[in-house]
Amino acid sequence: MLNETERKTCASDICFQCAIICCQDAKPPLTRKRQKIIEEYIKKQQLKITKPFSHGQYSFPAVDESGICVFYDKKTRCCLVHAVKPETCRAGPITFDINRQTGKLEWYLKTAEICPLADVMHNDPSLFKEHFKVAREEILRLVCELDGEALRAILKIEEPQTFKIGEEDLPKEILAKL
Repeated sequence: MLNETERKTCASDICFQCAIICCQDAKPPLTRKRQKIIEEYIKKQQLKITKPFSHGQYSFPAVDESGICVFYDKKTRCCLVHAVKPETCRAGPITFDINRQTGKLEWYLKTAEICPLADVMHNDPSLFKEHFKVAREEILRLVCELDGEALRAILKIEEPQTFKIGEEDLPKEILAKL
């Protein structure tokens, strides 16, 4: 069952009708803990996903020949593992970067050109505030649980078409991993 924020954002008509597939070429980072949660969910739901993850400098959901996440159902346009999907997927269209010089976790919102939901959130402060609370929690958990190599690798990924919406201090133990 979706909570109210998920109902308003992740499962909204905006996402289902969107022609932009944010599940293509995204490669959201996965912690070992999240991989285990997803594996258990796949087994419990009896999903026919035989190779759910790819591993390189960091782990992420495997992709098909078009670069689309194996968890994305092209027919329903829904995430097959929505209930347990990666932290950055839950956080979208909010994303982050780490400024090593200032020791700040910087928050960004995607632009309307690449995410119609971002435009809706930008124009609805109460919806944005509600979703940012979820996004912040998810991203902080991710950043805390990723190892240093994975964190450094994902920080190299460019995210154009975003704009800064805030920043906050990072715990010293996260900065130490970098």
